[in-house]
Amino acid sequence: MAEFLLAAAGLVFLLAMVALARALRRPAVADRMMAPLLLCTSGIAALLLVAAATGNAAALDVALVLALLAGFASVAFILAARRLGER
Repeated sequence: MAEFLLAAAGLVFLLAMVALARALRRPAVADRMMAPLLLCTSGIAALLLVAAATGNAAALDVALVLALLAGFASVAFILAARRLGER
């Protein structure tokens, strides 16, 4: 079962890299901000799969911190976009 979970984590990470490359080629500012958020979300999923496969509690803590940082980044992006829209 652990091998399956590790393979799934690798697949999630690979698909995140493909989506990240696609999102970074888009010219819109929102698309460029969604790329790091996609990477964070995929990283959280991969870390949770690795933690479930290995029983490593530290990976769960890292996934939680990454989720908090992604939330703060999305709020900061919304506030910055609102400020640019007012000009």
